[in-house]
Amino acid sequence: MKPVWKYILISFFSLVLLGYIGFSIWYFSGRNQEKVCGQVVVVLDKSLGSQLITEKEVVQILEDKELNPIGKTVKHIQTEAIEQLLRKNSMIKSAECYKLASGRFDIIIQQREPKFRVVGLGSYYIDADRKPMPVSPNFAAYVPVVSGHVTISMVSGKMYDFVLFLKENPFWNAQIEQIYVREDQKIELVPRVGDAIILLGTLDNYQKKLEKLRKLYANGFNVIGWNKYKVIDLQYKDQVVCNKKENLYLPLRVIVDSLKRVDKLKKDSLIAKKI
Repeated sequence: MKPVWKYILISFFSLVLLGYIGFSIWYFSGRNQEKVCGQVVVVLDKSLGSQLITEKEVVQILEDKELNPIGKTVKHIQTEAIEQLLRKNSMIKSAECYKLASGRFDIIIQQREPKFRVVGLGSYYIDADRKPMPVSPNFAAYVPVVSGHVTISMVSGKMYDFVLFLKENPFWNAQIEQIYVREDQKIELVPRVGDAIILLGTLDNYQKKLEKLRKLYANGFNVIGWNKYKVIDLQYKDQVVCNKKENLYLPLRVIVDSLKRVDKLKKDSLIAKKI
């Protein structure tokens, strides 16, 4: 066969194949457009451990705005309008919708991720994007709590970094139960063990301040106990000042060179130096 006829035949069959593919897409897509939606599947990302919205609530949101796909033909389902509506919900970070050939409509929801809860003038969460989000009426996220005289600028700035530091550190995550912001904006920490309030002061150099306290826990309180002191003050450089419960305002302070010297730890208060 001459090469010219070979090319003609190849071109002819290619055109036939392309025509068939085009017709199939047009024919079957047209038929699918008339398919009636009989099922809505809501898929929630639950990997974060918190469920702030339910599948039923998602469907109810669509019902309220008359956007539920059930009973509608595929071509009449307003995919973009559904996505935009769901993204406006305060518990939802993203929403993607898909029409399937079977008539099923899938909604993929990514929830917002609360990092900690703020309880002050209002009650709300701060999410992974450092933005406030309301508390869910149906579910509670088990996250750290920051209370007191809290401002939005504080919890979205240095406080956010501090809370994440505590949460990601196994020792401090187990030790600290609550963070309290005083009226003078100084920070107090409420521990899970013992009755003492930990006065952190400002958030400057909080890693060094907590390291002093960790050494005191390991070398001092494990020997003499956790319940003797009212306040543990971390504000002083290279020192920890502890005041006993019954003598909180006595000026007596004893300088301790080593936390292992238990006899001096039994005084009314102590300054742990160079820890």
